[in-house]
Amino acid sequence: MSSPEMMEALQALAAERGIPSEVLLEALANGLESAYKRGPGAAPDAYVVIDETFDIRVIAQEIDEEGEVVREWDDTPADFGRIAAQTARQVLTQRIREVERDMKYEEYSGREGFIVTGIIQQSDARYTLLDLGRVEALLPQSEQVPYERPEPNSRLKAYIVEVRKTAKGPQIVVSRTHPGLVRELFKLEVPEIADGTVEIKACAREPGHRTKIAVWSNDENVDPVGACVGARGARVRQVVNELKGEKIDIVPFSEDPYEFVARALSPAKVKEVRFDEESGVATVIVPDHQLSLAIGREGQNARLAARLTGWRVDIKSETQLAEEEAGYEGEEWAQGEWVTDPESGELVWKPADGGEVLTAGDYAAVVSEEAEAVPEAEAVPEAESAEAEAATAEAEEAEAESVETVEAGDAEAEAEAESVETVEAGEAEAESVETVEETGAAETGTGEPR
Repeated sequence: MSSPEMMEALQALAAERGIPSEVLLEALANGLESAYKRGPGAAPDAYVVIDETFDIRVIAQEIDEEGEVVREWDDTPADFGRIAAQTARQVLTQRIREVERDMKYEEYSGREGFIVTGIIQQSDARYTLLDLGRVEALLPQSEQVPYERPEPNSRLKAYIVEVRKTAKGPQIVVSRTHPGLVRELFKLEVPEIADGTVEIKACAREPGHRTKIAVWSNDENVDPVGACVGARGARVRQVVNELKGEKIDIVPFSEDPYEFVARALSPAKVKEVRFDEESGVATVIVPDHQLSLAIGREGQNARLAARLTGWRVDIKSETQLAEEEAGYEGEEWAQGEWVTDPESGELVWKPADGGEVLTAGDYAAVVSEEAEAVPEAEAVPEAESAEAEAATAEAEEAEAESVETVEAGDAEAEAEAESVETVEAGEAEAESVETVEETGAAETGTGEPR
């Protein structure tokens, strides 16, 4: 059977849906072949041919044991036109849907990391749907900025994070919280980023609050920060407006870790940065009045700087550093390192002086014993001090008693001396009287007293 009108209609349908007419002809031929094989007396090996005049014929084949075609013949049924009419609509409709789904998937499958603009169609507690034209994009609640309320029928830019192929067509998942959204927005607003003159080396973001980006210029005559800010801040203002007022810090990138970490903590002024390569910690020293500014509200500035640079940032003021260094003076620290035991696979402490290797449990026990021994060692001098004080008190009391005894003895001695002197005085007076009497008697010649 032949029908040029059918061929023209098929070609018009293919052009309307954007599908090659050869694809529809192939789908129709496969459908007709299946319909033929379901009929009575159908050859086991056959295929359908449709030419440019829409002439449909069934070619049957005879194949030998080696898989070679022995002969072919035309085995088109007499009522195949009715079968073709019944099959064509169903097969073409199904095939068109499949082709359209595949084309939509191919269109977006390689666009992960790009920005799309859609119209908000539906929004609920689980997700928001964006109409991108031929397809719809899914914006999950987890990918939405906190406190951002999309308004229906408003236009919104989003970042494509994943394109899934499903039975109902491609499912495009977009995000408003991904750091890539900031990168792509700057690429749209800054021509120097689009042509590669300026690069965004790093980006750290807390959606809805603040973003830090580090920019680098491949042309020494182009200021990367100035290019991103624009005249009077026009370029960065467009990005901020699209992000609903989210603050953006633009800092110059540096290969020197010291400069990069110091710049990443902008707007705070850094005095010194110390790095520990093994632990990956950058200790930042700032003036006392810059400490709160460097840390930021609820530690936000320090967190973003750590994400931007890849270093764990520990911020200290000059006063804190001085107090710590003063507290560590005169203390001795154990020298050694934690290594993995090749036999047991557990961490062990290996002293630097080649001493005994300790397991984690042994090390904890030693530390505990030392901690318990410190109070006892401190208590001994206190006990000795108490005993010394008691002995001193007793000695003072004994000395006081001795002094009192000596003083009492001296008093008795003085009293006794006075008594002796009195007795001696009395005896001298008596002797004097006797002398006088004797003298008087001698003078009278009697020798006796008067």
